[in-house]
Amino acid sequence: DDQIERERASQRLAGGCCALAAVYLMGKFYVANAGDSRAIIIRNGEIIPMSREFTPETERQRLQFLAFLRPELLGKEFTHLEFPRRIQPKELGKKMLYRDQNMNGWAYKKVEEDDLKFPLIYGEGKKARVMATIGVTRGLGDHDLKVFSSNIHIKPFLSCFPEVRVYDLTQYEHCPDDVLVLGTDGLWDVTNDKEVAGVVMEVLMSYEPNDPCRYTMVAQELVVRSRGVLKERGWRLANDKLGSGDDISVFVIPLGGPGNYT
Repeated sequence: DDQIERERASQRLAGGCCALAAVYLMGKFYVANAGDSRAIIIRNGEIIPMSREFTPETERQRLQFLAFLRPELLGKEFTHLEFPRRIQPKELGKKMLYRDQNMNGWAYKKVEEDDLKFPLIYGEGKKARVMATIGVTRGLGDHDLKVFSSNIHIKPFLSCFPEVRVYDLTQYEHCPDDVLVLGTDGLWDVTNDKEVAGVVMEVLMSYEPNDPCRYTMVAQELVVRSRGVLKERGWRLANDKLGSGDDISVFVIPLGGPGNYT
């Protein structure tokens, strides 16, 4: 992240990205995730999560706590408190549900002038945004990202530090059908873990266990199914729901070596 900041001037590059990395070292997989990509292990049909997404909703308390400690980052335009909906001026003095950085549940407070500011975290689900700008809270870069039509920087709320999970390969005996799947949010926006596992098993069964291209074909099939087919109403999945409109990158990594399987 520091290197990207140094090079943005010399290379004249802006923007940023999420990061998902898997490192194999001395019998263990270390999976590091900063952003909204996802990694899962499929072992003997069982799904083992190896990451979690970092979004405005999953990191609400961290974001609110930072804003609480450093209110100057909000530029007098945002409030770190969260309300069930946007408050209207006519509701001043009335009681409304809210929560802050210390709360999982909700409580009531009297609406004050400061509560009319735009919320630090706005929207729900995939539409949730930090300062109505960005939908992920960890990643690399984005040093110049600002709130639209303002001088408020988003970067202080974005962390480049990943969460790391460890998987010990030596604790289990793996077969050629056991894999680690790494995918960007374009895959997971339209496909859940169980569906991905189903595609993995379906494609692997159609190839010989010693065929090295079988894993590449699984990755290709996951991309194709998540994008869908172009129709009159846009890209559509097999169930006619909208296909993914985001980047779809997928890696499928075998955990077990080839063997004499039938």
